[in-house]
Amino acid sequence: MMLVGAAVKPKAKKGEIQIDDVSAQLSELKEDFLQNTLSKKELKAHDKERKALDKKSDKEGSKPRLYVVDFIGSMDAHEVESLREEITAIISIADPKKDKVLIRLESGGGVVHGYGLAASQLQRIKSAGIPLSVSIDKVAASGGYMMACVADEILAAPFAIVGSIGVIAQIPNFNKILKKNDVEFEQITAGEFKRTLTLFGENTDKAREKFRDEIEQTHDLFKTFVSSQRPSLNIDQVATGEHWFATQAIEKGLVDVIKTSDDALLEQQSERQIYKIKYKVKKGLSDKFALGLSSGVNKIGINLLSKFKSLNP
Repeated sequence: MMLVGAAVKPKAKKGEIQIDDVSAQLSELKEDFLQNTLSKKELKAHDKERKALDKKSDKEGSKPRLYVVDFIGSMDAHEVESLREEITAIISIADPKKDKVLIRLESGGGVVHGYGLAASQLQRIKSAGIPLSVSIDKVAASGGYMMACVADEILAAPFAIVGSIGVIAQIPNFNKILKKNDVEFEQITAGEFKRTLTLFGENTDKAREKFRDEIEQTHDLFKTFVSSQRPSLNIDQVATGEHWFATQAIEKGLVDVIKTSDDALLEQQSERQIYKIKYKVKKGLSDKFALGLSSGVNKIGINLLSKFKSLNP
């Protein structure tokens, strides 16, 4: 494992690029297994074969590289801050003629602007001429699929959830409750549509219609983006907001290959040197304290919930 310092914006916390040699980890795992399962005769033959392969590799020089990045996205897609650093690092060292990038993606989507930026970060890899694959083991829906569709190739585990090319917006309204309790609410705006739907004011049909128009416009932009990345898709058929399992999605052209990320890495091991790239922000004492406190509160909540469930089957 190597650590490469990377400075971020002034006055912001500094982070570092962590590089893990996945090829070495896979080789060690294989060797440990063989050492405990092969006979002495088989081990001797294996060692001889391995030395011959090592000698051949030394003569041939360095292998092409596969850079692996994990992206597990939340609702606000704040993980894009780390993603942009990881991609910048890869672009700065990758050889477009022989290296590749694999993004292991997991996200059910979230805010449009956050996932729009995340998709743009993946587009940077393609713009640099580096082949890009995205692997979906669990879910890449809505904003998650907005990211995935940028790839040259989309891999997905058989029961991975894919699609949900749609837009949703929902907001409660407490105006009737306020009126019932003789509470007045005032809201002053400049510009006819500065505020459409509101939490506490009285919503109008005109405001609702404007809000619907905005949602439809966002959906149209989403559809246009997906179509530009995967032009062979029947976008009207798949952009209904529905989601599918990967074995169904491949028939609709939403994914290209049914395969787990594990198998993808194993297949590349003999051909490429595999590195996992991760950007980590250094945590101060206050951050560690807050994280520990949050973890403690979560554990207490889970324990209480478990006890409640056991008492109330």
